[in-house]
Amino acid sequence: MSINDPIGDLITRIRNAQMRRHSVTAAPASKLRGWLLDVLQDEGYIRGYSRVEKDGEKPQFEIELKYFDGAPVIQQIKRISKPGRRVYSSVGDLTTVRNGLGISIISTPKGVMSDTAARDANVGGEVLCQVY
Repeated sequence: MSINDPIGDLITRIRNAQMRRHSVTAAPASKLRGWLLDVLQDEGYIRGYSRVEKDGEKPQFEIELKYFDGAPVIQQIKRISKPGRRVYSSVGDLTTVRNGLGISIISTPKGVMSDTAARDANVGGEVLCQVY
């Protein structure tokens, strides 16, 4: 199966698994998805993830979702930059998400990072998604 938007696919898998209260979900593995999951793990939105390789199958990430008092930690995850419309932001134009309660994940020349890390590194880039 060909996936045109791998980040959108990952976000949808996470959203669907949390709606069904699953503790673990799987997604095809790639470098970009791994970097995005690293940011989600560092910011405390998921418990963690691991790369699983089975014989005769493509590698996958098993993502451990995080819940607090029975509710998902990720209240909403939304794709911003899409294949049909890319959204770029300079470091001065990066806005806070929910007055600092959420994050934007940004692909910068220095790697994929959260909006606060991008401000600290003084770099802008493509706004991939928002999480709160």
